[in-house]
Amino acid sequence: MNGKSRKMPSFLIASPLDAKKSRDDCTREGVIAGSKAAAIAGVTTAVPTLVACRVLPWAKANLNYTAQALIISAASIAAYFITADKTILECARRNAEYDRST
Repeated sequence: MNGKSRKMPSFLIASPLDAKKSRDDCTREGVIAGSKAAAIAGVTTAVPTLVACRVLPWAKANLNYTAQALIISAASIAAYFITADKTILECARRNAEYDRST
């Protein structure tokens, strides 16, 4: 019995389907967390970008619609991939069983 968990170790070997299910669960968690982060990043980037393009003379002259869309989408894409990667790695660590006593 492991000191950190109260669950008795199973004498059965996990089937490949169980391992695939665990990977799919981690991927699903990553997609959901990444989507939430991308939505939040999109809104928090869109508001100041659009306001700046209406108010600031430099932004009004130099940032066309394509540049505004690029700024907003770059922040959303970065937030999605960073959060999804962190979530998948954290889920994989949670599901991994290490024997640290050796």
